[in-house]
Amino acid sequence: MKNNIISGLGAFLCISALAYINSFDESNLWLIPPFGASMVLVMAVHESPLAHPKNVFFGHIISAFSGVFVFAIFGSSELSAGLGVGLAIFLMMLTKTVHPPAGANPIIAILGAKGAAFILIPVAAGASFIVLFAIFYNKILNRKYFTFKDFRA
Repeated sequence: MKNNIISGLGAFLCISALAYINSFDESNLWLIPPFGASMVLVMAVHESPLAHPKNVFFGHIISAFSGVFVFAIFGSSELSAGLGVGLAIFLMMLTKTVHPPAGANPIIAILGAKGAAFILIPVAAGASFIVLFAIFYNKILNRKYFTFKDFRA
């Protein structure tokens, strides 16, 4: 029960902070739905390889890139969303940075007609914030989250 409370509180604090940052500049959305799913991993199953910082950060960036790339080439066609998600999965597997919540990023990029700026804000900025928060939060609570050797794995 204690771990449930700690995990829920951590997700509350991190997502609330991103929402607060978002409130200052509504032209640059800092909060996207996949970040909620990322919080489940980094807080509730923080020892999972899918929750490692490299997976969270690079998984989100690679997936956002996939969506932006597919949209730039094919626009928002009937097959674009599927192609974007398929490319994202292929690239995350190729780079060993699979992060399931990031699989939604291509859909957001394609349906929202996003350009390259989407990769930076909200994706890279938000993923960085989540990773740094998770490292700090899990460290102060003495929960194993990651070590620097995880970046080599």
